[in-house]
Amino acid sequence: MPASKSAPDIHLYHDDLPDGLDLGDVVAIDTETMGLNPLRDRLCLVQLSSGDGIAHLVKIAKDQKPAPRLAALLADPSVEKLFHFARFDVSVLSYYIGAIHGPIYCTKIASKLARTYTDRHGLAELVSETLQISLSKAQQSSDWGNDSLSEDQMRYAAADVLYLHQIKDRLTRMLEREGRMAEAQACFHFLPIRCALDLNGFGHTDIFAH
Repeated sequence: MPASKSAPDIHLYHDDLPDGLDLGDVVAIDTETMGLNPLRDRLCLVQLSSGDGIAHLVKIAKDQKPAPRLAALLADPSVEKLFHFARFDVSVLSYYIGAIHGPIYCTKIASKLARTYTDRHGLAELVSETLQISLSKAQQSSDWGNDSLSEDQMRYAAADVLYLHQIKDRLTRMLEREGRMAEAQACFHFLPIRCALDLNGFGHTDIFAH
């Protein structure tokens, strides 16, 4: 399946969002880090999109400065935050930028509850099935800590947020059809607590076990 040939519209900023940027009521968000341990591996990039085909990338320097506008967006209870694998992104953002308030939607959780006919719940699989677009994951393990990003890195990072609104709509219809929307909402509501447990050392402990 060929990849989409249209070049994404990407805006790159440093350390924070620009003043006055309105990303609407539902914002797709993703992160790139130096690894998979939020307590060890620093946040390098935050990607955002309002679902309008534009990706906004915020490059976070190693000696991080405060990002008050990004923090205000995360804390805004009126804005729904849309993630794929929110457990990781919410943990990283909470640790490095600030607390997340308001509704959260995770397309990975939604996919696992709705698409029970498969065990493939990665973003690439969802984009392929929903939009018939093939995503390249070649930059997934690249060095995001560089002071500058390559064009390939920016395109990869943008793709992680550009399609989430459409995927959310498809998965929500499936969840409602299968009668699992209430369970999904309960999982989304629990995510900040799950992330707090991860950050406090309970990531691999089943606190509900005997």
